[in-house]
Amino acid sequence: MIRTRSLDSDGSRLRRLAPLALPAAWGAVAVAWKFACPSAREPGLPIRIATSVVFLSVGIGLVLGVRRGLARELARARAVAEATQQVLLRPPPGRLEGLTLAAGQLSASRGASVGGDLYEAVATPYGVRIVVGDVRGHGLAALGAVVALLGSFREAAHDEPELAGVLRRLERALERHLRERARDEHPARAGTDPEHPAAEEFVTLLLLEIGPDGRLAVFNCGHPGPYRLGREAERLPVGDPLPPLGVLPLPAGLAPYTAARLLPGETLVLHTDGAEEARDHRGRFFALDAALAGPPGEAPAALVRRVHAELLHHTGGRLADDIALLVVRNDRARVPGGGGGGGGGGGGAKAESYASHD
Repeated sequence: MIRTRSLDSDGSRLRRLAPLALPAAWGAVAVAWKFACPSAREPGLPIRIATSVVFLSVGIGLVLGVRRGLARELARARAVAEATQQVLLRPPPGRLEGLTLAAGQLSASRGASVGGDLYEAVATPYGVRIVVGDVRGHGLAALGAVVALLGSFREAAHDEPELAGVLRRLERALERHLRERARDEHPARAGTDPEHPAAEEFVTLLLLEIGPDGRLAVFNCGHPGPYRLGREAERLPVGDPLPPLGVLPLPAGLAPYTAARLLPGETLVLHTDGAEEARDHRGRFFALDAALAGPPGEAPAALVRRVHAELLHHTGGRLADDIALLVVRNDRARVPGGGGGGGGGGGGAKAESYASHD
């Protein structure tokens, strides 16, 4: 096994050096001609021109060889980044317990596939649980917190019967990440916990649960509230906000906001603040509420693509912050006389009409 790895490493090294072989040979010939050939040392314009042409050719060859090698390395790095995104910020399932979902992210870091935004949706025995969050900052520096929170959510969402338990698990995961990062940044303090580890880093997030009847349970930790799309786009009430995770400890008593519902045929749009704070070259903010008022019956995936396109057009492709969207449409059929039929008989007809466009 060790021998095989050694051969693979040697082969990989040779492949990386292969583009430089021809320029190096040209260079060796040029140097040998310059110092070994008597005519190359003779004065005169033609000889100088010939010497310049030889060395210029060698230089161009070296530059092209290095550029070709860097292009291959960049292609491999992009492939790794795309694979990382599929694992870290994987697309949600298209369908969960009668809900249709779609999500997408735009990174502010040029060439990056992932940034400081996070989202996830899972079906659990307690309902469909969803998290959308925004780590302070963007790009590679925020990835550690994203990894810690998503890993914790994917376990806690199934383990904790109460949504408050999921939120406390997320808080503990972030605290552990910040402590470990502080130790890495200050190795002289190894073995002791800093009083304020990475205090400048915090996370805003929205944690919610959609019950079988469409009733929502929501915790809002300093995050922008979602939009509910029915006959029109409206900001969904989510109760009084809690502080972002990492700023202050969560209060001892936690109770989610439960006065909102997602009726059959309605769509919920969760987003990070970059979507509403995106500006054009004149400094004008992006009108997210107007952009969400799309064609009736628009599928969640089409809505994400359209809003992303409008955001890029508005900003000219120059994003100042990461932007994440997660769209959930309730395609559950309304049961006459059931608990999920709040909103009257029109809700069932609307759900059937809406589902027929999917």
